Amino acid sequence: MPKPLSENAHATVIEAGHLAKDYWRDMWQHREFLQELILRDLRVRYKQTLIGVAWVALRPLVTLLIFSFVFGTVASMASNGLPYPLLVFAGMLPWTLFSNIVIDVSNSILGNSSIVGKIYFPRLLVPCAAVGINLVDYAVSCLLFMLFAMASGVFNGRGLFLLPLLTLWTVLLAFGFGLWGAALNVRYRDFRHLVPFLLQIGIYISPVGYSATLVPERFKILYSLNPMVGIIDMFRWSQLGSASQVYLPGMFVSIGVTIFFLWTGLRYFRKVETMFVDYL
Repeated sequence: MPKPLSENAHATVIEAGHLAKDYWRDMWQHREFLQELILRDLRVRYKQTLIGVAWVALRPLVTLLIFSFVFGTVASMASNGLPYPLLVFAGMLPWTLFSNIVIDVSNSILGNSSIVGKIYFPRLLVPCAAVGINLVDYAVSCLLFMLFAMASGVFNGRGLFLLPLLTLWTVLLAFGFGLWGAALNVRYRDFRHLVPFLLQIGIYISPVGYSATLVPERFKILYSLNPMVGIIDMFRWSQLGSASQVYLPGMFVSIGVTIFFLWTGLRYFRKVETMFVDYL
């Protein structure tokens, strides 16, 4: 039988991260745990694979060849004077980063249920780790794109300073979508099948395999409600120069949609994360 507490003794209940300010402080204090999650995921992703990290380059290149053939050769889409594979590659980079982050963040809580249910840490670290591993793959793809663009003679080196900002924009958008997916996946397990389906549709309604200039003027604002339109247009304009165009009103619409999904995704995730253990 445990001894009762003396009259002078007192019990302290620790509620880590109870307040919002404590939560973000806990995030910083657990930064080494975040690093370990990213390194673990990197090891798991490429462990016991046939060609190892070559998958980082192989996946976007295969998709590039398929899109170039379907849209460039079969459909004969206009490329604004650019080599068509380069136009597609410039669209593939932000789209691939976006879709991979959305999928990995959406599955992150379920995929780490063994540790989420055992120890305390800010649950937001798990989706953050899913972002980190995809940034490594993205960096390799960016290097391939720059080599391809320089070989084609249309690389706009002056636009490199915009690359970190466009990458951040893409990450924030994908993170917002992914947080919605992560929270809903825990409660509704069939939701994880819906996310890849929506992304499969999204790649065709985003200007990945074609230029957004093909969209009629009267539909451009409506089309820009897809936030990837503004991102892809800005990416092409910054990296390929004047051969690509940016529809400025649509870009601001895309920024607004990004802020909306990031803000609501964070709020909903924080609201329901205390119930994750009950459903895992």
